[in-house]
Amino acid sequence: MRSHSVSLKMWALAAHAALIPLAILTLIPFVWLLTASLKSTDDFFSSMFLPAGDGPLGIAWGDLTLEHYNRLFFELGIGRALLNSVFLSSTTAVLATLACAAGGYALAHLRFAGRGLVTTLVLAALIIPPPLLLAPTYQLLYELGMLDSYTGLILPALAPAFGVFLFRQATLQSVPRELLEAARIDGCSEIGIFFGVVLPLVRPMVGAFILITFLATWNNFVWPQVVLQTAEKFPLSVAVSQLKGVYRQDYGLLMAGTVVSVLPPAALFMLLQKEFISGLTAGAVKG
Repeated sequence: MRSHSVSLKMWALAAHAALIPLAILTLIPFVWLLTASLKSTDDFFSSMFLPAGDGPLGIAWGDLTLEHYNRLFFELGIGRALLNSVFLSSTTAVLATLACAAGGYALAHLRFAGRGLVTTLVLAALIIPPPLLLAPTYQLLYELGMLDSYTGLILPALAPAFGVFLFRQATLQSVPRELLEAARIDGCSEIGIFFGVVLPLVRPMVGAFILITFLATWNNFVWPQVVLQTAEKFPLSVAVSQLKGVYRQDYGLLMAGTVVSVLPPAALFMLLQKEFISGLTAGAVKG
């Protein structure tokens, strides 16, 4: 027994020894991105990471500057675009998760006429390439008067077929029908069952889908430019792309904008990483 424990510890040490270099290799682009955003325009191409000088560790610490961040927030108003992206991404992620979870629960455990047809339509919608929906969705939003509004961005993303089918499978696997029947016998309403029984049982999938939807909305670049016409309503993905000049590129400014756009989703992933991994592996082991 003791030799088996020692063997497991040795395997764990070997695994960590192999993963640490890979982790460092993965972090190098992020370190370069951060250091590039702190360098002046003159030092951008003169050194790989930090500018060389006579300071500690051979680095010219005095040459590092926050000029690019000052320009972003005080001259270019990137803070407004950041708030726009936070609002759009968080609102879409929460509402889409609730809508998809409700739809998946209904298809999995509720009996109603046409359930098989609806399930077939959801599966058929999965094979439709999203770019094909740009023109008809734009036409529909035009007819409804929702262009140049956040409603026009959020509403089409509320119930994607992928999310509905994902929650249908998660509900079938994680929510026993006997538990639902017991809750109904106790007098619990369907809304109460959904929020009090179903959602807690599919919590890993909820966390994973919130993260997936948040990232998809945060990185959405084409659709906001199709729907929105007012520059003050643009999200961060569009605002960062507009930092590019026509005849001259301020690479330090672009790197600073990229750092600002990377930090919020990275922080959200750190908060939801356990739920994300659990949601992705929910169907890997049959228990």
